[in-house]
Amino acid sequence: GMTKLLEKALEKVSKLAPDEQDAIASQILAELEDEAEWAKQFAASKDKLRRLAARALAEDRSGETLPLDDLP
Repeated sequence: GMTKLLEKALEKVSKLAPDEQDAIASQILAELEDEAEWAKQFAASKDKLRRLAARALAEDRSGETLPLDDLP
């Protein structure tokens, strides 16, 4: 269901002229799409970070990485 605040907002919007209603609806939809896109990007970058971390750990275990103290 809808929250009280959203119901109140939609009730006010429903009293506007049709073109104003469409303008607000378009803004809301664009905002939600941005949100979804951002979430998708974030999920993708999290996967990338997870893969990098896994690779770093694997290299460390196989002795391919040098302790920072040993760097020239």
